[in-house]
Amino acid sequence: MRASNLALAHPRRREVHREQITPEARRCRRKFLRFFPGGFQDETYLAWERDYKWNANREWEPHAESGCLLSIAARRRLCRGCIARGKDRSADQPDFSFEKMALRDAVKSGAGARMFATGLYDFLHGKGRMQERFERWCDVVARLPRKQMRVFTWPIVTVFGFLAQPEKHIFLKPNITRTAAREYGFPFHYQSRPAWKTYASCLDFAETLRDDVKGLSPRDMIDLQSFIWVQGSSEYDE
Repeated sequence: MRASNLALAHPRRREVHREQITPEARRCRRKFLRFFPGGFQDETYLAWERDYKWNANREWEPHAESGCLLSIAARRRLCRGCIARGKDRSADQPDFSFEKMALRDAVKSGAGARMFATGLYDFLHGKGRMQERFERWCDVVARLPRKQMRVFTWPIVTVFGFLAQPEKHIFLKPNITRTAAREYGFPFHYQSRPAWKTYASCLDFAETLRDDVKGLSPRDMIDLQSFIWVQGSSEYDE
């Protein structure tokens, strides 16, 4: 199996010829286009799937992109902003609502807010390869204070990188992604506990999609995650 190109800071795109695209991939592409005939430029697609995610990126707290994470006030503002924006269209579903409540509890204390804010900044802007930064971020989230509900879950680990840097990070909803990978015929290496191997596999899935649907001109991970969502979500059952 080929190595994950997206494990690199600047991935090298593989060349894909039309005859290499599998029947499963063609079927998934047709499904996407049945809902959104205009592809990633379709007005309905923009309204249903892209615009609200892109707006969340544009509204990302300015201090999350700077170095001013030293003050307690800045850390707490960052935490509040992340909790507010750490959602997708399914945020009203119980699983993600519970995770948001778990994160809110985890960052109530000064120590929890400091861990979260500095860990997130290191993940987004720190030194080292993406794998190293992701593993450090997982370690931070796993050590956040916990009351009743788990904080260390795939949505919490991945949603903030996706909102802040959709050009390189993807949002991993386990059941949706597993279903989409199965429909697509992609060998997604999943494990329930967040770890680099699974995240790298999800990034590689996204890179495969990027190549296979390049004729639709996907812009970033928002488009690729939305394609995954259409394949795996019951919202798009036919």
